Amino acid sequence: MQGQFSIQTRGSGLYEFTDHVTDWAIGTGLLTLFVQHTSCSLLIQENADPEVQTDLNAFFRRLVPPTTDPSMSYLTHTYEGPDDMPAHIKSAMMPVSLAIPVTEGRLALGTWQGIYLFEHREAPKTRHVVAHLTHS
Repeated sequence: MQGQFSIQTRGSGLYEFTDHVTDWAIGTGLLTLFVQHTSCSLLIQENADPEVQTDLNAFFRRLVPPTTDPSMSYLTHTYEGPDDMPAHIKSAMMPVSLAIPVTEGRLALGTWQGIYLFEHREAPKTRHVVAHLTHS
């Protein structure tokens, strides 16, 4: 079974879409999620305290600042904006696909785990995540 999720972002940050996946996944098998973009990532992360998402976003902004930061002056891919190449670097550091077991329509996530799209660009985007559930 295959499907697709469209996720509207409002700029850099984490966007949870666990409920959409939960509603879609039926049966038992292995769910694969894959984001079709090179400047965002997928994460399974804590969904109880929003400070976790805030801190992760702040950490990666500090780790890979925009190309306007003097420490990034060595980068050459700058014509798509100061956040573009840093977004590619961040997506190279984090997963662009996830595998999640599904048992009788329930995602085998832990108590505080949620599925997130991690947007690395500053401008709003529409991101597409392909879902494939292989039934056992």
